[in-house]
Amino acid sequence: MERIPVTHAGSLIRPPELLAFLSAGDHGRASADSADYRAALAKAVAQAVRRQVETGIDIIDDGEMGKATWITYLYERTSGLESRPLEGNFSTILPASRDRQNFPGAYRELDLLERDATARVRAEAGGPGAEAPGGPPAVWVCTGPMTYDRAAVDRDLANFKVALEGCGKDIGETFMPVVAPASAYWLTNEYYKTDEEFVYAIADVLHEEYRAIIESGAFLQVDDAVLMHEADTMLSRGQSWEDYRAWARVRVEALNHALRGLPEDRIRYHVCFGSWHGPHAYDPPLRDSVDLLLAVNAKYYLMEQANPRHEHEWKIWADVPLPDGKVLVPGVVTHHTNVVEHPELVAQRLVRLANVVGRTRVMGGTDCGFAQGAFMHRVHEEIQWAKLSSLAMGARLASRELWGAKADV
Repeated sequence: MERIPVTHAGSLIRPPELLAFLSAGDHGRASADSADYRAALAKAVAQAVRRQVETGIDIIDDGEMGKATWITYLYERTSGLESRPLEGNFSTILPASRDRQNFPGAYRELDLLERDATARVRAEAGGPGAEAPGGPPAVWVCTGPMTYDRAAVDRDLANFKVALEGCGKDIGETFMPVVAPASAYWLTNEYYKTDEEFVYAIADVLHEEYRAIIESGAFLQVDDAVLMHEADTMLSRGQSWEDYRAWARVRVEALNHALRGLPEDRIRYHVCFGSWHGPHAYDPPLRDSVDLLLAVNAKYYLMEQANPRHEHEWKIWADVPLPDGKVLVPGVVTHHTNVVEHPELVAQRLVRLANVVGRTRVMGGTDCGFAQGAFMHRVHEEIQWAKLSSLAMGARLASRELWGAKADV
């Protein structure tokens, strides 16, 4: 292939018909196992597949239509866990950070905006209020041995397969996103003897899901925002950088344990710094943690490089050798702003990185998903598709610059 292919980080905005079922299910009025819900879910996956193909995305997914959020979906598929409401008043369930400490007024406003936006999406879907998806804020607790139930992932894979077959177009490659052990957040341990034993137990559960996706023929994409933004959280609580590195190493090793026996060339590893809108002034520099990321047994690395806090970090690859066989998938459009990136800017971002690591070792991607949960939208759906269209157009421009007349566009 003599061009730069494009993909994205996975999560797409759910259609209103599906949101109505999800909101009703949150409040006990509809079963997620009902025939009507299953039909709405299958339709949503088919729509997501069709729109991605029409937009020019090369490697597509199901939009994560079958998940409530990119993290907590796992808890619905795992035994040995129970959900408990958090006590007290919570303006947010996002983690502590130096960002929050240093921009308290900004975060008060941002938390209110997030809550109101979530309530508006729910209301438009027919939901009854402003609660977070699933009701009041909750924490999941491990109270027994964890085991994985494949029913939901098998359902998602079946819906995806039907949507692909019904698309009527030749689709080259697909992927399915999943959570990483480090990003199994809002989950506490009351059963396993040590933190490391607990993390590896999560990895064993996830191995079952990872294997199911690989066996389906799709690429496996591991989403791991927490690995990076936990540095800011730990430092905000008085812990050291060395404490963070030790915490992260255990989780990288646990991820590789979860990936054991799976083909590295079918693994995509997506890292970001937390997706919420905010200053992100205390995100750890990529240069200081890139060795941890490259230690993951994956071929493709998706990372933020379109939002203005991290765009400059493409330069590190001039100093950090990209290991043989690895491919970078930088975000060249972002979910952090409503502005639709111009295709020429997308092309510039791709070409400058390709000139450092090689044109065949770059793909075009997004910083993160456009909906971190069913009711958490980062941009409007119209803007989501406009950004993905600009991504595809920009990659074609970059390909012409990098391959000239031979470009396969």
